Amino acid sequence: MAANLSTDFSRYDQKLEFILRTSARIFAEKGYHPTSMRDIARATEVSLAGLYYYCKSKEELLFLIQDNCFGRVHERLHERLRETTDPVAKLRLVIENHLSFFAANMAEMKVLSHEAESLAGEMRAHVTGRKQQYTRLVRRILSEVQQQQAQHGHAHKVDLTVATYALFGMMNWIYNWYDPRGKLSVGDLVDNLARLFLSGFLAGNTGGELQFTPKTADTERLSVWRAPQT
Repeated sequence: MAANLSTDFSRYDQKLEFILRTSARIFAEKGYHPTSMRDIARATEVSLAGLYYYCKSKEELLFLIQDNCFGRVHERLHERLRETTDPVAKLRLVIENHLSFFAANMAEMKVLSHEAESLAGEMRAHVTGRKQQYTRLVRRILSEVQQQQAQHGHAHKVDLTVATYALFGMMNWIYNWYDPRGKLSVGDLVDNLARLFLSGFLAGNTGGELQFTPKTADTERLSVWRAPQT
């Protein structure tokens, strides 16, 4: 089923694109599970019968939103990466491509973050495959950056899994605080996050003062609950 649903988005007309964008906004505001097809029909001013003409179910709407977003951001990145062979420049393009795309699609970004587990079966497997392809590409670019740095005598390495998901965490969190209409432009956002990720908050720091050892060898037991009084 996913194979039929995931054909190039260009074959869908402007009406379906409008329905998907409106659905993403409602899912972002209300949540996927509390939203009904009637809610979407009212917001789009499309009858229920008309809505079902464009999609078979609410789950299919969520699938199309997620599949379209991951497909487009990944495709855009592949196109942009033809511009350079330098690993650091590639990483800058990753950040710029991701942030510029989702700054223009904030509701979709929230839906992707909050409703990642809401799909099931083939649709979930298909979107998961899209995400994994994208993640592997970014991880490969980070590996290239590390190799380039090693060639220049910078031997210190950050675990690639940590680096990959830390980068996505920084970029994907913007829907919680970033306002594309505010004083910080998308270009400023890209520049600041790129500098922060590539150079660190303490730019030029050798990292020596960041080394520390615990004051005690005992592992502190952390709990939201207080220990009972004895």
